[in-house]
Amino acid sequence: MRPYIQANQAEIPMPSSRRKFLKTASTAAAGFTIVPRHVLGGVGYQSPSDRVRVMAVGAGGKGEGNLKSIDSEYIVALCDIDQAHAKKTFRHFPKAARYTDFRKMYDEQLDNVDAVVVSTPDHVHAIAALRAMYAGKHVYCEKPLVHNIKEARLMTEAALANPKLVTQMGNQGASGEGIRKIKEWLAADLIGEVHTMHAWTNRPVWPQGNAAPEKGITKPEGINWDAWVGPAAMVPYHPLYHPFAWRGWWDFGTGALGDMGCHIIDSAFYALELGYPISAEASVVPIYSQNWSPDYTPEACPVASKIKLDFPSRGSKPPVKLTWHDGGLLPERPNELAPNEKMGNGSSGVILEGTKGKLMHDTYAQNPRLLPLSRNEQESFPDETLARVKTNHNMDWINAIKEGRQPSSPFTKAGPLTETVLMGNLAVRAYDYRMPVPTKKNPDNYERPGRTKLLWDGPNMKITNLPELNFMVGREYREGWELPKA
Repeated sequence: MRPYIQANQAEIPMPSSRRKFLKTASTAAAGFTIVPRHVLGGVGYQSPSDRVRVMAVGAGGKGEGNLKSIDSEYIVALCDIDQAHAKKTFRHFPKAARYTDFRKMYDEQLDNVDAVVVSTPDHVHAIAALRAMYAGKHVYCEKPLVHNIKEARLMTEAALANPKLVTQMGNQGASGEGIRKIKEWLAADLIGEVHTMHAWTNRPVWPQGNAAPEKGITKPEGINWDAWVGPAAMVPYHPLYHPFAWRGWWDFGTGALGDMGCHIIDSAFYALELGYPISAEASVVPIYSQNWSPDYTPEACPVASKIKLDFPSRGSKPPVKLTWHDGGLLPERPNELAPNEKMGNGSSGVILEGTKGKLMHDTYAQNPRLLPLSRNEQESFPDETLARVKTNHNMDWINAIKEGRQPSSPFTKAGPLTETVLMGNLAVRAYDYRMPVPTKKNPDNYERPGRTKLLWDGPNMKITNLPELNFMVGREYREGWELPKA
């Protein structure tokens, strides 16, 4: 490999492994001491060898924010299927090479970078992230980590197989103050043993619950639609899918729970060491139509849902029942809240109930509060025992790469968390799935499971009481977009 490559007329240093090897070899041969970089460049000077070389799959939307958060590093190449959607990012990084298909970008650039940021719709996460991980690259991937449970397990296993890979899921609260306070408060026994948890969100805030469009519309110039559809079955271009409302379609997104679950549930999952649930059940709200029925369109996520997950005891810790509410549904107000006191921040939150009290946490704040609220003025809170993150979530990943450690939400933690979230979605999808139950009189008879409790074998990723639904644990991949091999 040449010491430097050209990417959009940008001269970019070689990958760190090659760079370190040559620097070590040349130093040993010449017998001289390397001059510290601050002597050469002054206080605060950052040598090119101290920067991480990054490529990005997804440069518009969330990708724009992720990349600007780490723009102190070398952004080598950018991929986005929609050139207009990513134009601000392209302007911000004018020297980065541009692509519309990440497979081509990987073929040409993967050997020249240290790390990859994945900020695509959910259905592309795994195929993009796994190929990078199998090539030995550090990966930052948006939440939920993947589209289905099988992919989550593969991501976890890839991280475990190569502990030197520094990985981070994009659930920013994992780097916040709130999750650390909750862990410390529970360890200090401020609310006793937690047995019940309620979580809620106002999502979806996009159109959801409708039937898929039967026909597409004319695709704007500059969109690589084949690459956007990726591993899913091909559909015609339609703005109901791109650039925003894809979250509401099972082929591409994971609904309200997938969007917010990894944010809202993370604190309890981490603090309580919940592990895999053993069962899940759901009830859903369909969209109203002139010919109303209790069904909703199976290709779309429902307008609202309520999901119950049961977690077993963990050593001396008791079982935990988690109830999730979305689409504007809310849990019952705690008796400890006065009528004029606000429950959560109005859009999302979590309440933990223990044997000695309750705790409430606003998702977007870093101030968990004991209930009743007056208790926060009287309580003697424990000292800080957990290290705090001093930078943003994205830069903590970059710093972890440079320091040889794992950040707040590595895939070894984010993978099992995502599996838990997606297990809730299995219950939602089972609610309206038509299972064939042929009879002699009607060989084409179908039956909906409805509100059925799914029994879950987490280690083996199997629904044990309705094995007909286990196909939802994974997915079929369109030719040319299969999962990469390790």
